[in-house]
Amino acid sequence: MPDELRNVATDFFAALDALDADRMRQMLMEDVQSVDEGSRRWLRGRGDVDNYLRELMPAVSDVETQLRDAEERIWGDTGLLTCWIDQDYTMHGTPQHISAPTTMILRRDSGAWKLVLWHSIPLPEQA
Repeated sequence: MPDELRNVATDFFAALDALDADRMRQMLMEDVQSVDEGSRRWLRGRGDVDNYLRELMPAVSDVETQLRDAEERIWGDTGLLTCWIDQDYTMHGTPQHISAPTTMILRRDSGAWKLVLWHSIPLPEQA
């Protein structure tokens, strides 16, 4: 089915925009990995990601994510989505904006795609 992975990513970012950590957790594999750009460290496993979300949710508001330029590849039960996100949010009362190439690796689990890895590389705006 076309756009399978893009649809999952869109749902994931919609959950983030809604600050719905429970919905986000449902979309993650137990062995998920990501990066916390603020502390500059890897998040490895659901426990690390749960702790990160628990700390992040009270500090952030007004999240709006736009996903564009998505391309997906699927090999059996493994999928790769590369895309670009533009995201606006408020962190501790300060408005923020990022524009970032983003990579998401997903694995099919009981018929549903779940995230195994996601990370973004925020790039400075062009002069």
